[in-house]
Amino acid sequence: MPITSHDSHDYDIPEVLDRREGPHGEVVLRRHGALLQIIANGCFLMDTSDGRSERRLVDAAADALAAHGGRRAPHLLIGGLGVGFSLAHAAADPRWGRIAVVERERAVIDWHREGPLATLSAEALADPRAEIVEADLVRYVNETSDTYDALCLDIDNGPGWTVTEGNDGLYAPAGLAGCARVLRAGGVLAVWSAQPSPEFEETLRNAGFQQVRTEEIPVARGVPDVVHLAVGPG
Repeated sequence: MPITSHDSHDYDIPEVLDRREGPHGEVVLRRHGALLQIIANGCFLMDTSDGRSERRLVDAAADALAAHGGRRAPHLLIGGLGVGFSLAHAAADPRWGRIAVVERERAVIDWHREGPLATLSAEALADPRAEIVEADLVRYVNETSDTYDALCLDIDNGPGWTVTEGNDGLYAPAGLAGCARVLRAGGVLAVWSAQPSPEFEETLRNAGFQQVRTEEIPVARGVPDVVHLAVGPG
């Protein structure tokens, strides 16, 4: 059947499902065709089109732990809820023990608990191992008494391309010191990025992280996504 001008208009122009003004600026949930998209301060952050790199982020951390002898029911901290790919993938893996996700945007949490993104995360959120912590991640890693075997960061677009004010502090020496603080001995830090960053690798080494490496993840178009991996100091 030919696409009418009305059908084309509906597909080409994203539909705004919710728009919130929060403490860190505007966040918007849009539907574009079959995809759900999160926009922060007018900049595209992520959508539901793929998720392979978010899933690989979690698997890379698990693989790195296993390479160091493994541990029983390791505790996982995920920084950033996003569209829920990392959480859903972690919850589908019986190897993980506690799975905590720190998200500072109340709107994003609401979209998962009672909004359109619940289709991706409802099963994971029903898992007794999983919980969402509403907090700023930088503050959380510096204040919590909890510790973890792996920390997966999927905040913003990565260390070299931040959209939301304040997120760059997480990739700086003080932020990485907080990350190291919540990691148990031999714990793994995995950081998602939309592009490689040799500068961030050097920052990790200077912060005392060991076995720093970068894994590329092919994507449908453009430069591969990457996961920066490192073992915590001490």
